[in-house]
Amino acid sequence: MAAVPPLDQSRFGYLKPADVAQIAEAYRFSGAAHAGQTRRSGEPYVSHPLAVAEILADWRLDGQALVAALLHDVMEDTSVTKAEISDTFGKPVADLVDGVSKLDKIEFQSAEDAQAENFRKMLLAMARDVRVILIKLADRLHNMRTLAAVAPAKRRRVARETMEIYAPIANRLGLNELFHELQELAFSHMHPLRYRVLAKATRAARRNRREVVGKIEAGIKAKLAEAGVPAVVSAREKHIYSIYRKMIEKHLSFSEVHDIFGCRVIVNDVPACYLALGALHALYKPIPGKFKDYIAIPKANGYQSLHTDLIGPYGVPLDMQIRTKQMHRLADSGVASHWMYKGDADSLSAMQKNTHQWLQSLLEIQSQSGDSQEFLEHVKVDLFPDEVYVFTPKGRIMSLPRGATAVDFAYAVHTDIGNKCVAAKVNGELVALRTELRNGDRIEIVTTGYARPNAAWLQYVRTAKARSNIRHFLKTMQYDESAALGARLLEQALKAAGHPQPTIDEESWDRAVRDSGARSRREVLADIGLGRRLPAVVARRLLRKTGRERAKDGNPRNAAASIVIRGTEGMAVQLAICCRPIPGDAILGSMKKGQGLVVHVAECRQAKRSRRIEPDQWIDVEWDRRPSRMFPTALRVVVTNQRGVLAKVASEIAEAGSNIDAISMEEDRAVFTTMLFVIEVGNRSHLARVMRALLRLPEVERLARARE
Repeated sequence: MAAVPPLDQSRFGYLKPADVAQIAEAYRFSGAAHAGQTRRSGEPYVSHPLAVAEILADWRLDGQALVAALLHDVMEDTSVTKAEISDTFGKPVADLVDGVSKLDKIEFQSAEDAQAENFRKMLLAMARDVRVILIKLADRLHNMRTLAAVAPAKRRRVARETMEIYAPIANRLGLNELFHELQELAFSHMHPLRYRVLAKATRAARRNRREVVGKIEAGIKAKLAEAGVPAVVSAREKHIYSIYRKMIEKHLSFSEVHDIFGCRVIVNDVPACYLALGALHALYKPIPGKFKDYIAIPKANGYQSLHTDLIGPYGVPLDMQIRTKQMHRLADSGVASHWMYKGDADSLSAMQKNTHQWLQSLLEIQSQSGDSQEFLEHVKVDLFPDEVYVFTPKGRIMSLPRGATAVDFAYAVHTDIGNKCVAAKVNGELVALRTELRNGDRIEIVTTGYARPNAAWLQYVRTAKARSNIRHFLKTMQYDESAALGARLLEQALKAAGHPQPTIDEESWDRAVRDSGARSRREVLADIGLGRRLPAVVARRLLRKTGRERAKDGNPRNAAASIVIRGTEGMAVQLAICCRPIPGDAILGSMKKGQGLVVHVAECRQAKRSRRIEPDQWIDVEWDRRPSRMFPTALRVVVTNQRGVLAKVASEIAEAGSNIDAISMEEDRAVFTTMLFVIEVGNRSHLARVMRALLRLPEVERLARARE
């Protein structure tokens, strides 16, 4: 077995002597705890926590984080307890080790739910103390650097989760160098052959263009010196994974990717950045549309720099980055700079604030997400941002993912504004809420007190905050509506058993709730409304104690009363799309699990098939005598092909007091065309008036209500 590596205390020279002494003690403690354990490579296991601590030392993290890094596996892999760590190294260190130990249980099994639940735990631990995720990222980086020792299948799995989860988190926290290294390592293990081919091609291109790159670098230095801008100029090569992505996204071969080289210019202050930009644009022609000012408008993770693409000598494209020394430190270390350069509190405040807001938003999304899979879906949206920058009416800049809509903007301003928005103004013009925003747009949201989120918004919102708030509102609303419907269904079942609901005592209710495994009476009623529980079963549980299956007078049980459909029950009652029932139709109701009550026309063929298969799911329903809303129904209209016939038909429908929700047409034939209208009517009598009006048109050949 290889020798235990020594502790190089010079790596921790930026810390106080007391911190270094505690790090040395933690290393001895970790070595004793892991004694006899080895890694897959055959090295002593303690070499891994030491490497993690050294990575964190390169990021200049505080002493507590480094001690926790040295101990991060002892609770998971040895008999050491959190209490022992707390007694020896203090409670803050013990909490960090505990947090990272829980994360180390994350193996991302093939089951999506297990992966999502573990991911949720990781992000919530990060929200409580960001050092937890920094230690985990350093742990993942060292594991990726030594991944060649594990089996190929596990290698690919670990590489995939690194690419999907850990690299985006590093990017979101502003750890730019770590982000690129994790991507490169993950790509090399996910697609080893592609990586080797591209690496070889890149090395060949580097040799072929060495003279050109040297000439470009010398020309830039000379031009900046002439402009009186002190700067450090360094040529850099694009990462192999970045080249690969460009090839895939733009369908290019390697020989067609010309901009594999770039230059980075580091200057002293912000004015010098813009002076350098002017000098470079005078030296080489800029490519239109390829300039980005991340200094005036930083990225969400705090990254700042000027980006511009130039056409260099021999037509070689150049990717230029211009930034100050401090911006360069932040680009490399991101949120870790909070510990590296505590003296720069003012300059770091914006980045720290952005990070804190994102971490707090994770807690908000967690509280509103119904399950882990949903939480993972929400957060992945935020982990892959391609920003668009827009302005509030007061001129405040807001960063949103590309493709974000006016609804996303409304929720980004405030949850209440999102919940009550009805329209938006973009640059002073009224637009639809689904309008995608573009860089520089000025947005104003129009709200009303009666408005509420629409389920259709989920089809086009892009931000996790908007998506989670909309779903939370809809679930709450559906829960309330389902509980109300459940109460009506239970009342019907109790009447069938001969006992009205008000006669049920609290003791019977408490027993029924307990026996059903629910948390409250309201949950039982909501489950009935959602079709998760049968009302007859709940009724029997409520009446079981007294055995009151017959009325007190000894008469047979009353027949069950029908459920009255008003049309205002919301999501708890759905009108089947296959037959589109309207007041006046004979109807039946089906209890669908998770959907609530679905109402069909009695003669609906789909309903008849379902009743033969699952007769217990069907209940009697009837329309309210005075429904207070309009209902959609479908008409199939066969018309003679003539100019303006659609306008005539639409006009007659409107004259008859009906709105058109949708229109579709079958393929035009030589003489006739079939039009399918979805219109809104109050009842069958209203529908009959509409149909009589249409039949008066000479162009209408046939007309029928569309079913199935």
